[in-house]
Amino acid sequence: MAKCEVCFRHCELKEGQTGFCGARICAGGAVRAANYGRITSLALDPIEKKPLRRFMPGSAVLSVGSYGCNLRCPFCQNHEISWSAEAMRYADTAETITPEQLARIAAKYRDRGNAGLAFTYNEPLVGYEFVRDTAGLVRKAGMVNVLVSNGTAELPVLEEILPYIDAMNIDLKGFTDRYYEEVLGGDRGMVMRFIERAAQSCHVELTTLIIPGENDSEDEMRQMCAWIAGLSGRVPGNEIPLHISRFFPRFHMTDRPATSVKKVYRLAEVAREQLRYVYTGNC
Repeated sequence: MAKCEVCFRHCELKEGQTGFCGARICAGGAVRAANYGRITSLALDPIEKKPLRRFMPGSAVLSVGSYGCNLRCPFCQNHEISWSAEAMRYADTAETITPEQLARIAAKYRDRGNAGLAFTYNEPLVGYEFVRDTAGLVRKAGMVNVLVSNGTAELPVLEEILPYIDAMNIDLKGFTDRYYEEVLGGDRGMVMRFIERAAQSCHVELTTLIIPGENDSEDEMRQMCAWIAGLSGRVPGNEIPLHISRFFPRFHMTDRPATSVKKVYRLAEVAREQLRYVYTGNC
């Protein structure tokens, strides 16, 4: 029996058993990343798509994903590789690549405007060892590393990768414990601690997807933005960019209407009462 130390779940695993995320396994009496180097997605994207609006605008970034996630968002847009039964089948079908190979591929696309590598699509930190090992090589090659994460990881895991990460977009999915625990299967406090630490060491932008009837009140937005504005780090908290995105029905939330554009714009106005850089998405 071994305990996984990546997130708040602290899965205790028997030999050969896989954790809640579907990506970590007990092997040889220790927990390791079963998805190490197992690539399900690779694409050259505009960096604004991560989304990052105030980090190297106009550049491209090679985006890479694996499989597995430690949340259970019922609206997940990448559920095929995150937490559905289909995602678990990627354990057998995903292409295997080494950190060295991936760093070389990233460098190959420099002539197409590629600035570096973005770890995204699934939750990268359920396989943080591959992020750490690859990002170090990308950094040595003079390129940048981007992490797109739900922020559901213990601080020692964050410390493992921080020396190599230049920018992050972190989901701050809402600002109530009820929403995190009952809807997402997560831990808001862990995400907040993750954001606090990340903001001290690299460029950070945040994203909130607005779900009708869940996290769409003006009061909640004001409370969340007050907390963001109070952060201290590489920039004052009120200069941390916030992306407020519109929800569309998908996956297990097809019974909800799409968030109204008017609602997204109004919440952006509320956010701008305390934050300097607020962007709307999917509108």
